[in-house]
Amino acid sequence: MACRAFLAPREIRMPGGHHKPPGSRDTLGLMCHGMFITFEGLDGSGKTTQVRRLVAALEAEGRRVVSLRNPGGTALGDRIRAILLDSRSESELGAITPTAELALMFADRAQSLAEIVKPALAEGAIVICDRYTDSSEAYQGGGRELGSERVLELHHAVCDGFQPDLTILLLPPLESSLRRARRRNERHIQTSGTDENRFEREGDEFYRRVYQAYRNIAQREPQRVVAITEDARIEAIASSVLTVVRERLQAHESARPIASPQTAS
Repeated sequence: MACRAFLAPREIRMPGGHHKPPGSRDTLGLMCHGMFITFEGLDGSGKTTQVRRLVAALEAEGRRVVSLRNPGGTALGDRIRAILLDSRSESELGAITPTAELALMFADRAQSLAEIVKPALAEGAIVICDRYTDSSEAYQGGGRELGSERVLELHHAVCDGFQPDLTILLLPPLESSLRRARRRNERHIQTSGTDENRFEREGDEFYRRVYQAYRNIAQREPQRVVAITEDARIEAIASSVLTVVRERLQAHESARPIASPQTAS
């Protein structure tokens, strides 16, 4: 298995109070693992469809793949998802503050890392996650205007700065994403009876902030984040995603340490 670095909490600030990018590799600690891939984007960007296609393509190649979504994927995470995404939860619980929303997102993330992500990586699997900390930086940091600094501090404190090896950011034009998201949620209500449109009720200014936050993340971490901005057909995007992932997998696998005769026996 390959080994990856992860951020230690003391690496949060650089001189002058600025954050070191979360993907920095001059960090403490190594964790042997498979490969951790995340998908990011606005609701309606098509990322969930692309996750399914990538999982199917990699499994067809005989690779072991574990997929999950944030929030959700664990018993605790599914409860948190219902609270955070269903617009009807506010009639029972009252308005959720931006800070409480952020804290719940990280509670879900900590649980999924412990239960699913890290054990699967330790066994050499490819883990594909639909949303991760970048979503919190975009939606709560940008959309809710809590700021990137608060989000990244929680990422260090709660997740030990644990970062993906590769992030696919789907960022088609904002209007296209919002239009598809609303259509998708209408279908979701009809088929499942649940309503996950709490975020989709936000106005255009909220989503412009989210969109810009995603762009900022991509510009800050070009080695980790691959942004696909075309509003292309599903098949064309899937082909581009698979090409990127295969290239990264090849590089990742070539970096695996060669076993010594003692360890090989």
